[in-house]
Amino acid sequence: MTTTTTPAPAQAKKRRPLGEWWNNLGRVQQWGVLIPLVALVYLLPVLNPPILTTEPGYDFPIAMFEVARYALIAIGLNVVVGQAGLLDLGYVGFFAVGAYVAALFTSPDSSLSKLPFLVVLPIAMAVTMIFGVVLGTPTLRLRGDYLAIVTLGFGEIVRLLADNVDPLRGNRGFQQVGHPPGTHADGSPLFTNTNGIPWYWLCVTIIILILFLVGNLERSRVGRAWVAIRDDEDAAEIMGVPTFKFKIWAFVGGAAIGGLSGALYAGQLGFVNNQKFDVVTSMLFLAAVILGGSGNKVGVILGAVVVAYIPLRFLVIAQYKYLIFGVALIVLMIFRPQGLLGARQRLLTYGRQAYQRLLGKGEQISSDGALQTEPTPGSKS
Repeated sequence: MTTTTTPAPAQAKKRRPLGEWWNNLGRVQQWGVLIPLVALVYLLPVLNPPILTTEPGYDFPIAMFEVARYALIAIGLNVVVGQAGLLDLGYVGFFAVGAYVAALFTSPDSSLSKLPFLVVLPIAMAVTMIFGVVLGTPTLRLRGDYLAIVTLGFGEIVRLLADNVDPLRGNRGFQQVGHPPGTHADGSPLFTNTNGIPWYWLCVTIIILILFLVGNLERSRVGRAWVAIRDDEDAAEIMGVPTFKFKIWAFVGGAAIGGLSGALYAGQLGFVNNQKFDVVTSMLFLAAVILGGSGNKVGVILGAVVVAYIPLRFLVIAQYKYLIFGVALIVLMIFRPQGLLGARQRLLTYGRQAYQRLLGKGEQISSDGALQTEPTPGSKS
């Protein structure tokens, strides 16, 4: 006698989340959706939609660059916090290192040799990677609150060095920081401090490249090791994962992206001093990751858009942004701790689909994971 059960309702298949719908699309279909969306993102500062435009007191293209810069920072911090599960409260230190490297190699106030800005970008990434190794090697054997306190101290050390080391010029800072090459038809520079459109386009292009790189890492052995460390470091180590090595890699990769974003910030602003690298700024970076959804690339970009755009769109509440985002995080931790777009582990879902294909058409898996068998022709219930 064959056991018969009612197949799962067809309506359940229609209620697929957006992520499931996206993953079920073919590669060509995904590109068909992505290309128009990316084109729209590039055109945002040119279109300046009335519903999105900032108030008269703030330039909209500059605001869009600030949003893109925060998105790049959130992607880098997500590698450390979201992928590897390492709580970093001093990420602003890597951001500061990248900004000062750009200033030291491009500003006339520095005594070092001057280099083209595009050459300085990989140098800033390399220097911050070295700082990531220097910080991570003695500290990544710590966990939880102890690691968070050490990273917080690193951010403060970088700020204090900028205050007290004379070549870093303290509050005087560096003026006329370099920018990428390029001119308009009339010979005027393409990249200026007041024209945010080319800076926005450059930052969005870098974000797309970084997303490709981070996405490939997530699907590689490195990404699987990071997830294992994040979920249970002891179990991962018992299973043979060299946890310390992969934590160093996460720290170094996140540091490189943070240094790159700091160099872009220095180039667009054209001025670097010790005033923008405090603990509060680091907390805003972390808030973008947690608010959007730690471990989800799209989620952290959404969180960065919220954290960076809201104070620029509504200038009247800008002075209360720390209070507003603090309350928002408390509410989010109570009602939706995974963030606005939390990371979802779909391994069991895909395993269920593969199991269905192996079993054949006569059997299927219910939504709760129970095996269901359809009646065969001529069988009795």
